[in-house]
Amino acid sequence: MTDGKRKLRVFDGTANSPLAIEVCRHLGVEKGDIVVSNFLDGETHVKIGESVRGAHVFIIQPTAPPVNESLMKLLIIIDALKRASAAKVTAVVPYYGYSRQEKKTSGREPITAKLVANLLTEAGADRIMTFDLHAWAIQGFFDIPVDHLTSLPIICDYLKAKADPSEFVVVSPDAGGVGRARAYGKRLDTTIAIIDKRRPKPNVAESMNLIGDVKNKRAILVDDIIDTAGTIAASASMLAEHGAKEIYVAATHPIFSGPAYERLRKAPVKEIIVTDSIIIPEEKRFSNLTVLSVAPLISEVIYRIHNEVPVSSLFE
Repeated sequence: MTDGKRKLRVFDGTANSPLAIEVCRHLGVEKGDIVVSNFLDGETHVKIGESVRGAHVFIIQPTAPPVNESLMKLLIIIDALKRASAAKVTAVVPYYGYSRQEKKTSGREPITAKLVANLLTEAGADRIMTFDLHAWAIQGFFDIPVDHLTSLPIICDYLKAKADPSEFVVVSPDAGGVGRARAYGKRLDTTIAIIDKRRPKPNVAESMNLIGDVKNKRAILVDDIIDTAGTIAASASMLAEHGAKEIYVAATHPIFSGPAYERLRKAPVKEIIVTDSIIIPEEKRFSNLTVLSVAPLISEVIYRIHNEVPVSSLFE
């Protein structure tokens, strides 16, 4: 994999990440030699074990929980690569942490998504690749190119194989996700419904009203992130009460923090469909969980970026 000018190298910020392994397999390259360790006081140390001088380097590192540690690791790896004279460094961040803090909702609050963008840029990243940002406007926080990918085609192709799209209804669990639901509805050629939700405080959601018809339909709850699963569990219960004959959950980023495991396991949901943008530990997996890989898409985009082929045509 070379364009005759610079070599392509792919590094894995998380030791033996299945996603990074699959990406390298699709590209036909070996993972870059990198050792990430910690001093006894918790400081992160990075050692690049090969020459990257003049190379185009892609570092795969989601800012997944523990978010602060993952973010710091990514920043240090970027710095190490730039100081090792890499020609270009693209940070492949399947899950962009702090994306839910993209605006001020009250006085004296930070806009942390912008701060993270500044940190990545100052560390030396030349380009960012990420999936399904909580707010698409976060792309504008960067003064470097951002490839904002979506798992929507991957999930929709999977769902199309389950049943005729006319049996589905796509449901947004809140008003803020209507755009996402419309995109799913357009891709699946089906109707949408909306759950009106009141959120008294972060990670606490109260579903209020259902707008649309789900009776005798296969309802697909779509979201970008499943964190504590309070919204999803409450929304699934409401859909069941309104006569949905089957309920599916589709989301890109499976954070599954706190009570999420128990809530999802008990929810009236036939299947929970997520991607491998975040590694899900075995203790957080359950029988009706399906994990779809974004590795083929990441691999194709890396190939196109490296060989200066347009990326947008993948989503047209």
